[in-house]
Amino acid sequence: MKKVQKVKYLLYGVLIAVGFFLGFKLYHRWQNENAVLKQVITRLEAQTRVAEVLVTGVNYDEKNKKAYTTIKFLEYDEHKQPLKPRYFTFIGNIIQFQALIIRFDNIHIRNGHKLKGKSAHIFWKAFVLDGENTQEFEINKLNEIPQGYKIEGLENPFELKLWQEFWAYALNPDLAKTDGIRNAQIEAPGTMFVPGHLYTIYIEHDGGLLIDSSPLSPILKGETILK
Repeated sequence: MKKVQKVKYLLYGVLIAVGFFLGFKLYHRWQNENAVLKQVITRLEAQTRVAEVLVTGVNYDEKNKKAYTTIKFLEYDEHKQPLKPRYFTFIGNIIQFQALIIRFDNIHIRNGHKLKGKSAHIFWKAFVLDGENTQEFEINKLNEIPQGYKIEGLENPFELKLWQEFWAYALNPDLAKTDGIRNAQIEAPGTMFVPGHLYTIYIEHDGGLLIDSSPLSPILKGETILK
């Protein structure tokens, strides 16, 4: 009888220990995910996303009678720091930029945090429309963490999971409506890109996508800029 009681107490002790261990793991995971979430929200608090575009080359191919335009695309993060530049070459120079805007309504987050009133502004593609010969380049890949939003030095699957959900919201209006997304929209304005001008693209917090153009300073004409 005493032996049976000892076994029971031992089992109770093991169950309690396992319970504490699992509880600690869940709490630790909750803390980690909450910390990731806070940093993601911080990146969503920026009122605009900004990128600059410069024509770096125009070449005419005599063989196929087509002009090629190479542009440099430089995006800035929420701290106005430049990200890694991208170069795209198109046939033609009427170039469009596609952006994805997700506006959150009232999504309640753990520990009282909310995404209400915040937006994710993501540059998605650069493209030239030409029927069957349409050309496009990805700026940010579908279902991945957009450039400039990645938390530095962090490798946490929860961060990627959050962004995969955001992409799903943006591309599935029915899902968005049921999950607290006020609206998700895609905009793709374009303009003629020519040498000698600096083009600035703004994704405003209200969802508008604007392209401004201004001539480069005359002092730069004919000069090679040292890095």
